Amino acid sequence: MRYFIYIFFFLSISTNSQEIIDATLTSSTDLEIDQIVSIDNFETFYYLQNNILYKESKDGTSINYSNYQLGEISTANAFNPLKINLFYQDFNLVVILDNRLAEIFKVDFNTVQPYKNVNFVSTGFDNTLWVFNVDFQQLELYDYKTNKTRFSAVPVQSLVLDLESDYNYCWLLTENYLYQYNYFGSMISKIENTGFTELSKSNGHLILKKEDTLYFKHKKKEDITPINLPKLLINQFLLTNETLYIYDLEKLHKYQLKTN
Repeated sequence: MRYFIYIFFFLSISTNSQEIIDATLTSSTDLEIDQIVSIDNFETFYYLQNNILYKESKDGTSINYSNYQLGEISTANAFNPLKINLFYQDFNLVVILDNRLAEIFKVDFNTVQPYKNVNFVSTGFDNTLWVFNVDFQQLELYDYKTNKTRFSAVPVQSLVLDLESDYNYCWLLTENYLYQYNYFGSMISKIENTGFTELSKSNGHLILKKEDTLYFKHKKKEDITPINLPKLLINQFLLTNETLYIYDLEKLHKYQLKTN
């Protein structure tokens, strides 16, 4: 009997030790911009200010792109630095940029046949974009070079909150569920959403936000674990490997996560 008590005790310690992810603050930098787009492994910094996309290297050199004729930039995605996409929702249009922020392609969903009414866009593999088609309430993988929809998911029944992707997977966050799809279009997981409103990804791992708290989801687990952080305004957050960036409109805080 005592043997089983000891086993239960040690299992409880092991389980409880995984209940919170520790985060160590490594730096805080003064920053006043409209929106962070991305910070890559080389600390290349992409951000939006006054409806202009900036790309700033670690050495301080900077280039930018703007197109005021298309209105406000709704979202920007620099996951693939060779094919950065800017989504202008008011015009239902995406601009693809190269690594020098020069235009290499425009995707006008108003002229695509059949017409697509899009409200979320994210980068796919090759020449594809993950788009959420509002009219059909479904996620689609669209090849903008061939003008073909490679995949259409089963329509969702709740409001879409966020969309993230990499070359292998796409995550669709709705009010009811967090869906994960592979690049073949197969749904590989569906987890109930218990109040999360935003997400960020890196190497298959996820950071999710619920109210004023951030949570970590390992790519090989379904558990979603709170991150131990001081109380601060979380205006934006993003994950690069095991580095968590939090922007509070005045400072950019950099944390190292302990996920093992």
